[in-house]
Amino acid sequence: MVEFAFYHLQRTPLEPALGRLLERVLASGQRAVVRAASAERVEALNRALWTFGRDSFLPHGSRADGFAEDQPVFLTDEADYPNGASVLVLVDGVEVEPPPQFGRCLYLFDGNDPQAVERARALWRQRRDQGAPVTYWQQTERGWQRAADG
Repeated sequence: MVEFAFYHLQRTPLEPALGRLLERVLASGQRAVVRAASAERVEALNRALWTFGRDSFLPHGSRADGFAEDQPVFLTDEADYPNGASVLVLVDGVEVEPPPQFGRCLYLFDGNDPQAVERARALWRQRRDQGAPVTYWQQTERGWQRAADG
Protein backbone atom coordinates (compact mmCIF):
# COMPACT_ATOMS: atom_id res chain seq x y z
CA MET A 1 0.00 0.00 0.00
CA VAL A 2 1.24 3.49 -0.88
CA GLU A 3 2.31 5.71 2.02
CA PHE A 4 1.10 9.32 1.72
CA ALA A 5 2.99 12.30 3.15
CA PHE A 6 1.39 15.75 3.03
CA TYR A 7 3.72 18.76 3.14
CA HIS A 8 2.13 22.03 4.27
CA LEU A 9 4.36 24.78 2.82
CA GLN A 10 4.29 27.84 5.05
CA ARG A 11 7.77 29.35 5.04
CA THR A 12 9.26 28.79 1.60
CA PRO A 13 7.90 28.66 -1.93
CA LEU A 14 7.36 25.33 -3.63
CA GLU A 15 10.53 25.30 -5.72
CA PRO A 16 13.15 25.37 -2.92
CA ALA A 17 11.06 23.07 -0.70
CA LEU A 18 10.64 20.63 -3.58
CA GLY A 19 14.37 20.73 -4.29
CA ARG A 20 15.26 19.90 -0.69
CA LEU A 21 12.75 17.04 -0.51
CA LEU A 22 14.03 15.63 -3.80
CA GLU A 23 17.59 15.75 -2.47
CA ARG A 24 16.44 13.56 0.42
CA VAL A 25 14.72 11.13 -1.95
CA LEU A 26 17.87 10.76 -4.04
CA ALA A 27 20.09 10.50 -0.95
CA SER A 28 17.99 7.51 0.15
CA GLY A 29 18.78 5.77 -3.15
CA GLN A 30 15.32 6.24 -4.65
CA ARG A 31 14.06 7.89 -7.82
CA ALA A 32 11.12 10.28 -8.11
CA VAL A 33 8.49 11.50 -10.53
CA VAL A 34 7.15 15.02 -10.00
CA ARG A 35 3.67 15.50 -11.45
CA ALA A 36 2.67 19.12 -12.15
CA ALA A 37 -0.53 20.64 -13.50
CA SER A 38 0.69 21.72 -16.95
CA ALA A 39 3.53 21.45 -19.45
CA GLU A 40 4.39 25.10 -18.77
CA ARG A 41 4.68 24.37 -15.06
CA VAL A 42 6.91 21.35 -15.77
CA GLU A 43 9.31 23.58 -17.69
CA ALA A 44 9.24 26.25 -14.97
CA LEU A 45 10.06 23.62 -12.33
CA ASN A 46 12.76 22.21 -14.59
CA ARG A 47 14.46 25.61 -14.75
CA ALA A 48 13.98 26.31 -11.04
CA LEU A 49 15.45 22.98 -9.92
CA TRP A 50 18.70 23.65 -11.80
CA THR A 51 19.27 26.78 -9.73
CA PHE A 52 17.49 26.16 -6.42
CA GLY A 53 20.68 25.62 -4.38
CA ARG A 54 24.04 27.24 -4.98
CA ASP A 55 25.95 24.33 -3.46
CA SER A 56 23.91 21.41 -4.77
CA PHE A 57 23.28 19.48 -7.96
CA LEU A 58 19.90 17.84 -8.45
CA PRO A 59 19.86 15.63 -11.56
CA HIS A 60 16.46 15.83 -13.22
CA GLY A 61 14.69 16.33 -16.50
CA SER A 62 11.48 16.13 -18.46
CA ARG A 63 10.43 14.40 -21.67
CA ALA A 64 11.70 17.49 -23.55
CA ASP A 65 15.22 16.88 -22.21
CA GLY A 66 15.37 13.32 -23.53
CA PHE A 67 16.64 10.20 -21.79
CA ALA A 68 13.47 10.02 -19.66
CA GLU A 69 14.28 6.51 -18.42
CA ASP A 70 17.65 7.70 -17.09
CA GLN A 71 16.41 10.71 -15.14
CA PRO A 72 16.69 10.22 -11.35
CA VAL A 73 13.94 12.85 -11.03
CA PHE A 74 11.45 12.99 -13.89
CA LEU A 75 9.11 15.98 -14.27
CA THR A 76 5.79 15.53 -16.07
CA ASP A 77 2.21 16.73 -16.35
CA GLU A 78 0.92 13.36 -17.55
CA ALA A 79 0.59 9.78 -16.30
CA ASP A 80 4.11 9.24 -17.56
CA TYR A 81 6.42 7.30 -15.22
CA PRO A 82 9.37 6.04 -17.33
CA ASN A 83 12.23 6.17 -14.82
CA GLY A 84 11.34 3.33 -12.44
CA ALA A 85 10.64 5.75 -9.60
CA SER A 86 9.31 4.61 -6.24
CA VAL A 87 8.32 8.11 -5.07
CA LEU A 88 5.56 10.18 -6.69
CA VAL A 89 5.50 13.89 -5.87
CA LEU A 90 2.29 15.82 -6.56
CA VAL A 91 2.34 19.62 -6.83
CA ASP A 92 -0.04 22.36 -8.00
CA GLY A 93 -3.08 20.59 -6.55
CA VAL A 94 -2.70 17.55 -8.82
CA GLU A 95 -4.63 14.63 -7.36
CA VAL A 96 -4.15 11.19 -8.90
CA GLU A 97 -4.31 7.63 -7.69
CA PRO A 98 -0.66 6.53 -7.51
CA PRO A 99 0.10 3.46 -9.61
CA PRO A 100 1.22 0.41 -7.61
CA GLN A 101 4.93 0.82 -8.40
CA PHE A 102 5.08 3.81 -6.06
CA GLY A 103 5.72 3.09 -2.41
CA ARG A 104 5.41 6.70 -1.36
CA CYS A 105 3.41 9.72 -2.55
CA LEU A 106 4.35 13.24 -1.43
CA TYR A 107 1.66 15.91 -1.73
CA LEU A 108 3.05 19.46 -1.49
CA PHE A 109 0.62 22.33 -1.06
CA ASP A 110 0.66 26.07 -0.39
CA GLY A 111 -0.22 26.74 3.25
CA ASN A 112 -1.01 30.36 2.41
CA ASP A 113 -3.86 29.34 0.09
CA PRO A 114 -6.95 28.45 2.18
CA GLN A 115 -8.48 26.43 -0.67
CA ALA A 116 -5.30 24.39 -1.13
CA VAL A 117 -5.17 23.73 2.62
CA GLU A 118 -8.78 22.55 2.68
CA ARG A 119 -8.27 20.31 -0.37
CA ALA A 120 -5.17 18.77 1.21
CA ARG A 121 -6.94 18.15 4.52
CA ALA A 122 -9.87 16.53 2.74
CA LEU A 123 -7.50 14.32 0.74
CA TRP A 124 -5.58 13.42 3.92
CA ARG A 125 -8.83 12.34 5.60
CA GLN A 126 -9.87 10.38 2.49
CA ARG A 127 -6.56 8.50 2.33
CA ARG A 128 -6.64 7.83 6.09
CA ASP A 129 -10.22 6.55 5.88
CA GLN A 130 -9.15 4.21 3.05
CA GLY A 131 -6.63 2.70 5.44
CA ALA A 132 -3.50 4.13 3.81
CA PRO A 133 -0.61 5.20 6.02
CA VAL A 134 -0.60 9.02 6.09
CA THR A 135 1.56 11.70 7.68
CA TYR A 136 1.10 15.45 7.76
CA TRP A 137 4.16 17.71 7.88
CA GLN A 138 4.27 21.44 8.55
CA GLN A 139 7.12 23.84 7.92
CA THR A 140 8.44 25.58 11.03
CA GLU A 141 11.39 27.87 11.62
CA ARG A 142 13.42 24.75 12.48
CA GLY A 143 12.38 22.72 9.41
CA TRP A 144 9.70 20.09 8.87
CA GLN A 145 7.65 19.05 11.90
CA ARG A 146 5.42 15.99 11.88
CA ALA A 147 1.98 17.35 12.74
CA ALA A 148 -0.28 14.30 12.41
CA ASP A 149 -0.40 10.62 11.57
CA GLY A 150 -3.31 8.62 10.32
